[in-house]
Amino acid sequence: MSLDAIKKVTETEQLSLQRRIEATAAAKKLVADAERDGVKLVEDAQSRAAGEARAMMAEAEKKAAEYAAKAKADTERDCAELRRAAERRLDDAATLIMERIVSG
Repeated sequence: MSLDAIKKVTETEQLSLQRRIEATAAAKKLVADAERDGVKLVEDAQSRAAGEARAMMAEAEKKAAEYAAKAKADTERDCAELRRAAERRLDDAATLIMERIVSG
């Protein structure tokens, strides 16, 4: 083999080795970038999910407060009606008692 041929083989081997090193570095960078991007996507998704959960809880609490206020108003109205009916019956009972005492 001539000296030029040996030099060419050596240069080709070195060029091949350099390309392999560069390809390995590029692959490692791609993997690192993909992992970083994946972590960022997961963090963003978790953040969005937490925000949505907070919004849903706030809406549920608002609806619960509205329901509780309506239930309280309905109960107060029902109690007032029962109180008025009881007062009417009390008057009737007092009248009945007075009639029995006077008749008796």
